[in-house]
Amino acid sequence: QVQLVESGGGLVQTGGSLRLSCAASGRTIDRYAIGWFRQAPGKEQKFVAAIIWNGESYHEDSVKGRFTISRDNAKNTVYLQMNSLRPEDTAVYYCAAEGSTGVFRLLPQEYPYWGQGTQVTVSS
Repeated sequence: QVQLVESGGGLVQTGGSLRLSCAASGRTIDRYAIGWFRQAPGKEQKFVAAIIWNGESYHEDSVKGRFTISRDNAKNTVYLQMNSLRPEDTAVYYCAAEGSTGVFRLLPQEYPYWGQGTQVTVSS
């Protein structure tokens, strides 16, 4: 199994940028699909973006054009570059992994491996 650790969260102003990292250990990420989810206070976890083994990615509508998921196989790390941040992006961000079947998974319950989360706060 794979272990995941998120980092890079913090406090930024509206319009600012952050890059979140999801460092994997135990297994290499190249044969896993990695998803980013976020959970705002009082809300359910919601899909943000995912990248699958062949490098294809998918981003939720509210973040398209602002967020970009990428991976660095040499570093065994997946990133979420977040630009043009808005207060509504405030949430705990989690990365999650599943054994890739070459298709995107959008539901939290489809991902068996999770990191601890990193807080992103965007002030207005």
